[in-house]
Amino acid sequence: MGIRLDEPLHKAVGDRTAKVLHTKLHLETIGDLLRHYPRKYVKRGQLTELSELEPGTEATIVAQITKVSRRPMAARRGQMLTVEVRDAADVPVEVTFFNPRAANALKPGMLGMFAGKVGEYHGRIQLTNPEFEKLDAESEDTDVDSWAGELLPIYPTTSGLSPRMIARCVGMVLDQLDADLADDPLPRPVRARQGLVPLTEAFRRIHRPDDWPQIAVARKRLKWDEALPMQVVLAQRREALKALPAVPRRRVPAGLLDTFDAALPFTLTAGQRQVGEEIEQDLASEHPMHRLLQGDVGSGKTMVALRAMLAVVDAGGQAVMLAPTEVLAQQHHRSIVQMLGASADVPADLFSPDPDAGLDPARKQVKVALLTGSQNAKDRRTNLLDAASGAAGIVIGTHAVIQDHVQFADLGLVVIDEQHRFGVEQRDALRAKGETPPHVLVMTATPIPRTVAMTVFGDLETSILSELPAGRSPIATHVVAAHEHPSHFTRVWERIREEVGAGHQAYVVCPRIGDDVPGSASDASDDGSELVSEPGQLRPPLAVVEVAAKLAEGPLKGLRVGMLHGRMAPDDKDAVMRAYAAHELDVLVATTVIEVGVNVPNATVIVVMDADRFGVSQLHQLRGRVGRGKWAGLCLLVTEAPDGAPARERLAAVASTLDGFELSKIDLAIRKEGDVLGATQSGYRSSLRLLSVIDDEDVIRAAREEATPLVEADPTLQGYPVLARTIAVLVDGERAEYLGKT
Repeated sequence: MGIRLDEPLHKAVGDRTAKVLHTKLHLETIGDLLRHYPRKYVKRGQLTELSELEPGTEATIVAQITKVSRRPMAARRGQMLTVEVRDAADVPVEVTFFNPRAANALKPGMLGMFAGKVGEYHGRIQLTNPEFEKLDAESEDTDVDSWAGELLPIYPTTSGLSPRMIARCVGMVLDQLDADLADDPLPRPVRARQGLVPLTEAFRRIHRPDDWPQIAVARKRLKWDEALPMQVVLAQRREALKALPAVPRRRVPAGLLDTFDAALPFTLTAGQRQVGEEIEQDLASEHPMHRLLQGDVGSGKTMVALRAMLAVVDAGGQAVMLAPTEVLAQQHHRSIVQMLGASADVPADLFSPDPDAGLDPARKQVKVALLTGSQNAKDRRTNLLDAASGAAGIVIGTHAVIQDHVQFADLGLVVIDEQHRFGVEQRDALRAKGETPPHVLVMTATPIPRTVAMTVFGDLETSILSELPAGRSPIATHVVAAHEHPSHFTRVWERIREEVGAGHQAYVVCPRIGDDVPGSASDASDDGSELVSEPGQLRPPLAVVEVAAKLAEGPLKGLRVGMLHGRMAPDDKDAVMRAYAAHELDVLVATTVIEVGVNVPNATVIVVMDADRFGVSQLHQLRGRVGRGKWAGLCLLVTEAPDGAPARERLAAVASTLDGFELSKIDLAIRKEGDVLGATQSGYRSSLRLLSVIDDEDVIRAAREEATPLVEADPTLQGYPVLARTIAVLVDGERAEYLGKT
């Protein structure tokens, strides 16, 4: 009987080697080693491209030795061996050994595999004291063509552990495997339906391939080993949610929602109506809704959420909306109160195209309360009592809503805005405030690729708003290269003056707040040139405080320039936003505090300074602050990054499309995938080795289709004990908790 995958490594490779593998690569079991897959393959006669080597990284190269020399060492006794190797492009790399005995093995003309840390000396790439292996065919009986075509696996490694040692250990384990492993986690019916080879065969083909097609067959099978357990976990979550009780919140005819809809001065988009119907059906269920609503910038998610909250209030329950910042919570509160027509002294509406739209105050049946950490004691006490008594049908707040002393009379719906800004514990604490589990609507304005939605949010039903409401205007986006085209940079401020002259407003966004006290603006120039560094100079990121002062005394002198950032007192932030919304300011210089939720239809231009310091999704969100009314929007991305730099390519991608879903794929590729099961949250290394949430949508979808009926028929996997054990290892306590609260 062969070895099992869950057995400790020392049973197959010995105590000493197992200790090295555990210390260097954190490998503990037979399965851990076999799933330490080669990162690439080279033929014995194929040379590695040495131009791709980067100093500071671990690398394994295959190259031809062109020169071997020895010389005495200056600082100590003995000789240093220097070996020059080259690839097919004749790129030289120096390999240095402080061990002259290697001279007997390495000779000009040989092929060798060298593994070690890449360094740089006098401008030349070098490897120092690397592990090495000769790759020449030495025997007269060797079939040279076969030998040259043999595929060599190149394993991920680290300092002090050679690829040769890893390959030797893998070989020892492969020789002890049964042809049909008893602990193959994929059920036979799944393997048969999907045309997947047994696990032992997959391991042998990926570690000892005869040709490239064998590797492809192995990778197909081993991707399923990652995709199916993940989808089973999510299917189990969906089944568990179905079993929870919830109070049905059925739509009440001629209630608040019907009155609200009748008063709207515009027509809901087809997408808003469809998603509204989906949510309405969920709310009427005896099990809690658990839905993800994603939509691009300006697609009308807030309107969908408000209609859902009104439906719950109609049915006798309360709704709470959790926002990530006080600025956004206050914005939501003002706009929702205005749309409901609850008060005549509320400033111009920030969401509805018609500031006078809303319910007749005489028909008002809902009170909207605001809870934030900075409220004065009197207002906070009043709002807490309204939430606890049920007098407030809708409560909008920040993290302050989550605190233990905040209670609700009958919490029926939780709306979480910009879910990625909250920790899992915070979301779970809010859900726990209902006597029975409330319905949950999770919203995000950061579009999520479909494959990520199927992995990270696979236990949520997903709704997508892709259609923009009528009246939205196009947004033109341009990259402004401040160093290459100084005149274009000067034109930025001229464009702002033109827009303000036409009665519109502008944003200027900076990556940093800066000092509390503005610096001297006496050196402010009319063209803003002091905001650009000299070519080749390094400077700190531009700051709101300094930029606002220089603009007000320089290129934007005479305009009403305001400032907004997270270090300001909450009342001051609210006052600035009210002033900007009321057009008492022409230009708002801000940090990314305006990234989400801020909606001033009169703002038509946004300038992002040091745009290369922001991510793709963040830039897309910032761009969405303009073009929200009937006037075209303009987004100018100012950068000092040189042409051809990755940062410029990222900015060019943002400028090339307004499709947030397309940009989300680019963003995901740039940031890499990480661990979609939450390793970034819990500190564990990635569980995905072969499966790509970017490229493997077909595998993820098929795994979901297999997992759903499997779990419905056998929720605890009693009939699939090996799969159950695999999931227990993959999703330990912390990861399971993370998945459950996402």
